[in-house]
Amino acid sequence: MLAFNNLADRLQGYGKRLFYPLMALLCALIVGFCLIWWMGEDPWKAYFYMFTGAFGSPVNLAETLVYVTPLLLTGLSIAVSYRCGLFNIGAEGQLIMGMIAAAWVGASDWGLPAWIHLPLTMLSGAGAGFLWSALPGFFKAKFGAHEVITTIMSNYIALHFTSFLVNKVLIAPPGTSPVTRMILDTAKLPRLLPPSRLNTGIFVALSALAVIYFFLWKTKWGFEIRSVGLNQEASRYAGINITKNIILAMGISGALAGLAGSLQIQGIQYCFNDLFGFPGYGLDGIAVSLLGNNHPTGVFLAALLFGALSSGALQMQSNAGVTRDLIGVLQAVIIFFVAADAMIKRFRRNNKTRPRSAATPNATLEVIKNGS
Repeated sequence: MLAFNNLADRLQGYGKRLFYPLMALLCALIVGFCLIWWMGEDPWKAYFYMFTGAFGSPVNLAETLVYVTPLLLTGLSIAVSYRCGLFNIGAEGQLIMGMIAAAWVGASDWGLPAWIHLPLTMLSGAGAGFLWSALPGFFKAKFGAHEVITTIMSNYIALHFTSFLVNKVLIAPPGTSPVTRMILDTAKLPRLLPPSRLNTGIFVALSALAVIYFFLWKTKWGFEIRSVGLNQEASRYAGINITKNIILAMGISGALAGLAGSLQIQGIQYCFNDLFGFPGYGLDGIAVSLLGNNHPTGVFLAALLFGALSSGALQMQSNAGVTRDLIGVLQAVIIFFVAADAMIKRFRRNNKTRPRSAATPNATLEVIKNGS
């Protein structure tokens, strides 16, 4: 009976967490329906082609998973930093640094077999993202520099630094186009369902999802990161090293974004083209993480949703005559309602009459142990 009650309580908790994201999605679809109707197009036709464009055939589903792969990793990136009480806005720059590192290592002919060269290229991208993110984490932990400011700045530094590298250092012969050399076959990820671009990178992303869940909820280091995010003073009282965990959380966050960049090079592009703007996956990862409640399971579902919207937008535009910019509107509405939910919850917490002294360090750590 006790086990049944625990299961019922857990299912009720899951239902509460899913309610507001599902309501946000429903409201976004209603807003999109009204906008399409206002533009003089058929909303039912537009949504039909958006759905079939994302899931209508094995190839369409495979293309959806192509979009899901980087969103899953950048969403996880934001979620890890958020669990430590940090807001990493720099996933875009970390992804770019992962791309350029993977392009350089992947194109280097060191005579390595594929079973070494392929994971080495992948690790180089993750390592570049780790270093690019750990630096703002160090500034935050040692000097109190706000991570939002430093990571935003690092995005633009990464964009222009890689532009310099691809134009002056890593440019492919004869040097007429701003692009690096193609990576070697030993560094490429195998394709799964030609003619789609789906590759084994999706399995890497799903493996990262499982590893991050295990790390955050089943290990001492993950417990410390979540403790710091929930209450730094309680964590310091318990003997947890705040500085180390801030740097570690930011580094892991950057490594996930850098891995996303590496998979883009190894599975999709095979080279690094000079970027004239941000790819967008890092910024979309913020929305994915927020919609997924900064939990690996929620991040997966949110990445699948955003990937389906992006994939289905192409067929919606070509067959229903509705611009794909509508997808940006839908995403914005979803974020708006999720943010509104967070603001309401914060307002309710601030208006509680419970004294602040009730939130003791031991009580805070007990909340973390129970899986918050």
